[in-house]
Parts: sequence; structure tokens; C-alpha cells
Amino acid sequence: MSPYDLHPRFKAQYDANNQEFSISGVVRPQTADDLGSSIALLRDAIGRVRGVLYVNVRRLTQMNNAAFHAFSRIILDACRARPDLKFVVITSSVVGWTSRKFGRLSGIEPNITVEEYDSEFYPGQGFLEEGGFVPILRTQTKMTWRHERAILPRHGMRPGIVMADICCGIGDFAVLVQKEFQPSRIVALDHSMTSLSYARRVMREFDIRGIEYTYGDASEMLLDEAQFDLVTCRHSLQIFNRPELILKELYRICKPGGRVYITNEKNSHCLGEPRSESINWTYNEVAKLFAHFEMDVELGPKSRRYLLEAGFEDIRVESFMVTNLDGDPQDFADVIEAWSDVYAGEMAARRGDGPEFVERFRQGFQDHIFAALHPKGYAGWPIWVASGRRPQ
Repeated sequence: MSPYDLHPRFKAQYDANNQEFSISGVVRPQTADDLGSSIALLRDAIGRVRGVLYVNVRRLTQMNNAAFHAFSRIILDACRARPDLKFVVITSSVVGWTSRKFGRLSGIEPNITVEEYDSEFYPGQGFLEEGGFVPILRTQTKMTWRHERAILPRHGMRPGIVMADICCGIGDFAVLVQKEFQPSRIVALDHSMTSLSYARRVMREFDIRGIEYTYGDASEMLLDEAQFDLVTCRHSLQIFNRPELILKELYRICKPGGRVYITNEKNSHCLGEPRSESINWTYNEVAKLFAHFEMDVELGPKSRRYLLEAGFEDIRVESFMVTNLDGDPQDFADVIEAWSDVYAGEMAARRGDGPEFVERFRQGFQDHIFAALHPKGYAGWPIWVASGRRPQ
């Protein structure tokens, strides 16, 4: 191991959810050999993806020629070996040299596109820079997927099954399931045309096959009854004012002997340390805020009762905690920042909350972010998983 590896000043990582290889920080090795693990990671990413591989260098602050040529060589070689694969390099207008340096690659290979990521807030506020809530939804799924990929087989997931993902949102969960478990067929339904449009675009870009996105109302679906081995519905019952209507439909489209899998939260159990009192107060207020709009973000532990009352048997319940230690703590912080903007923003305003309350409410989210990013801190977001079998 070289002295450079002992004191790395940069981070290279691959996000399978977004098909994105990213490098951030200061990359100044003496030779390309000093980048062995990062080069191997890039090669592995190239071997895994189909369609488009995003190479994100917008948080790269310094890179010497040894590093630039090492990474560029891998990308150029891949273009020649795999003409089916396209590369999109994301640079930053704030670190202008990245656009100039990586821009040369697009002049060499037509399958390489360079997109300049324009922002005046670099390097923070990532979700705002990228326009909307979609990146945060993808981050949430990425964080929960680390747990759910191990949990799902205990609730009926296995290769070759026919499944439905109801209230699929932007479709990222269906994509991850398709890659990991290879069901023979996935029907993914949502009532948001915008979300479905995004999901279909991702499917085309990543050359994903086997997912049928469809528009529909989860409480009154046009899908035939008894056709799916597994029906999933994640984080959705808690935001409908009559979750029993959704469960009735999930039961109907599930085959006898098949299972319905649901996930829900109990927001008042979100926690953090330090500043635990402020955090606890804010998330208790989140539960009250959602209740005002007839949504129950405390539904998680009630899942067993709901499934029993809907007629399911063999109920299995477990919970997991998404934490700042699961991966990059900044991912956790970005999710909380997005919650703060929505909950202490538009939702609080619509309820008619005064400025003094909103200030204290927002401070609790900031304290949760502080706990997540603190070197000795801990921050958690609990989720309940439950499934039930439709009787034969």
C-alpha cells in the first residue's frame, strides 16, 4: 500500500441505484498505480451497467494529470469495447477546469457526453440544485434498500415470481428488485403521470427490461384479480386517509398463497444524539402535522392489525433503522433537509402555523442534521416491514 492510500483525500464510489460512479475531493496520486481500488471500482461499474453510466466529478476540487489520464483511459477503452454503453460526465461550472478537462473526452469519443452542473450553492444543497424532490426519493430508496434487499426474501421475494409494486412512485424500487431478484414480470402502478414519466425515462436510459409501468388508482385498480405472487406497497398506506381500501385491492390482486408486503413509518420514533430533546419534539409534531391532513405516519407498528383485519394470515413483522452510519452521512442529512423544506414549509403554512412554531419546528430538523453529520453523532429513521399471506 502506498503512502497515498494511507491518507486518501478523495472518495470514489459507485451507486447502482443511479448507475453513477463519482469521485470527490483531491486526487493527486504520484502514479496511476496509487488509484488501484478506485480504478477497479470503475471497471466493475462499467461491467455492471447497461445503457448509460454517469461519471460524476462535480465535487472534484483537484485532480492531477496522472489521475485524469488513468480514469480517462478506462472510459475511452470501455467506449471501444462496449459501443452499446454511453457515458455522461457531470462536471461543475464552479470548478470550471473539470468541464474543460473532461470536455476533451467527448471530442474523442461520440459516446461520451459532458454536462456542466450549474449551481451557485456548490457543494451543498444537492437536492435543490438538481431541481425537485426526485433525487431525495432516490436517496431514500438507496438507504432503505441496503436493509430491504436482505429482508425481502423472508417475505416472499424470489427469482422468477410475478410481482406488482403498487404506488411505485418514480420506479426506483422496481428497478432495484429487477436487478437483484429477476422476477419474471413486474407491474409497477402509480397515480402520478410525472413519476411514471420519470420511471420510464430511467428504464430507457438504463436499458432495463421486464417492468410494466402503468397508471392507476391504488384504491380501485384495473388489474385482474389473483395474478401476482408478491404485491409490494411501500410508504404509501400511511399517506392515504383510508388505508383499508388500498389493502383490500392488494388482497384482491394477490394470488391465493401469495404475499402482500408493506412498509410504513412511525415518525415520532425518529431519533438523534446530540440534541435529542429538540429532535424528539419536532418528530412528535410531524406526526400531529400529518394527522391534521388525515395521514398517519405512525402507522408502522399498526401494520399487523391492518393486515389481519384485511383477511391475511401468517403475518410477519419486523423493523429496521436507517441511520447516518449506513453509508454517506450526507445522504441522511440531505433527506432530512428535504423533509424540513416540505414539513416546516408548505405543510406548516397550509395548516396556518405561526412563525414562532415554524422556527422551533425547523430547528429540530437542523438538529437532526447536526446529529447525522457530527463525528460522534447518531441519527435514525425507523421503518416497519410487514407481510401477510392471502389464504388458499
